[in-house]
Amino acid sequence: MKNERYELKAEASLMVFEFVSEGPKGRIFKLVQFGETNLKDVYNLAFGDKDPVTGEINDSIVSDNKDSEKVLATVVATVYAFTDKYPHAWIYATGSSKSRTRLYRMGLTKYLKEIIEDFELYGQNEGKWQDFEKGVEYDAFLVQRKND
Repeated sequence: MKNERYELKAEASLMVFEFVSEGPKGRIFKLVQFGETNLKDVYNLAFGDKDPVTGEINDSIVSDNKDSEKVLATVVATVYAFTDKYPHAWIYATGSSKSRTRLYRMGLTKYLKEIIEDFELYGQNEGKWQDFEKGVEYDAFLVQRKND
């Protein structure tokens, strides 16, 4: 994705990234976190606003700072950075709600041509994984960087 994106801060392990969304609702701190799962080389991608009190991700807030394209491009940049460091990683993602998962599917569909140049992309439908296709509703997504 060649879209404009926010500047990222990351810890050395590249498991947690932080950036600031800027828009009509002000500066909103965002977090992207890659968490280990009980499956080897499978990481959960968590994304949301940074809670100002706990410092944790709040993935249920709808901040609507009118910068969704820039935020999406920034999250994608974290996936590239993470898979540069962990080239065999599979990244699992789903929304915190059905509408959020739909929003993620729409973003993946919009940039599908670019995504499949660098990643294997799958969608989960009724408990089964399949190659991601436009127009299909999915419950979750799985990506892995193509290793040339």
